[in-house]
Amino acid sequence: MESTSPGFYQRYLPWRRVIEPGFWILQCLISTVANSITVNMDVQRAHLDFTAWQPVVWEASSALTTLALVPALVWFTRRFPLHLDTMRRMLPIHLLGSLAWSVLHVAGMVALRKLAYANAGEHYDFGLWWWEFGYEYLKDVRTYAGAVAILEGYRFVLRRMQGEASLLSAPDEGPPVEPVERPERFLIRKLGREFLIAANDIEWLQASGNYVNLHVRGHDYPLRSTLAGIEEKLDPTRFARIHRSYMVNLDQLASIEPLDTGDARIHMQDGAKLPCSRTYRTALRQRVGLEG
Repeated sequence: MESTSPGFYQRYLPWRRVIEPGFWILQCLISTVANSITVNMDVQRAHLDFTAWQPVVWEASSALTTLALVPALVWFTRRFPLHLDTMRRMLPIHLLGSLAWSVLHVAGMVALRKLAYANAGEHYDFGLWWWEFGYEYLKDVRTYAGAVAILEGYRFVLRRMQGEASLLSAPDEGPPVEPVERPERFLIRKLGREFLIAANDIEWLQASGNYVNLHVRGHDYPLRSTLAGIEEKLDPTRFARIHRSYMVNLDQLASIEPLDTGDARIHMQDGAKLPCSRTYRTALRQRVGLEG
């Protein structure tokens, strides 16, 4: 059984909301400064007729637009994760994604450049659109691929620190120790270690993209599955669906708080507050012995 003392992952969680956006902001800032310096050096070497502020505007407009697109890319990669087992199916989708990324990036940076030039009493000319866009796309597709690699790599590391769950598979020979279709335990792999958790110890479950997070004693273990798929494998007398994205262990339920909207708020014994949609509210109340 895993120790309940907080590890690096638990200590990292309070800083996560600062570190994640901070990483992208810092990266864009460094890119703007470094590229502005090198472009200005190239301009001086080639004796081009540009003032020092213009390359800064070019690089800053590109970096700011990239930064504005990062939240959309985070959502997109969660919706269409690019893993080894999904590579063939997802590559065409991400190719279209890179095209959309480039269109938005070019439109945003050109708008910012025109605004900056107008404020300086100058006119910004992007050039022949179709030709310049082709040039920008060749750069943008590399930026897109790099950002996707960073996001997926970061999520992989987080899953390894957090601990990733998997179903116990049937042995190559002989009968399984426990029913595969109704598992009693889940295998957890965390930082090179393996341990088991009992299915009945799961307090609640939350769908998250292509994963379902199994919440056990303050820890979340992602399992590669849909919520509907794992619902079929859990004991229906013990677990109940309360929302399209949530299931709960009825033994861990503390109270049901009705809401004016017809939905409800579920209070769990661990202090978690989970949404319960009206679709599941009546059935849940009946399951715990309350009136519909």
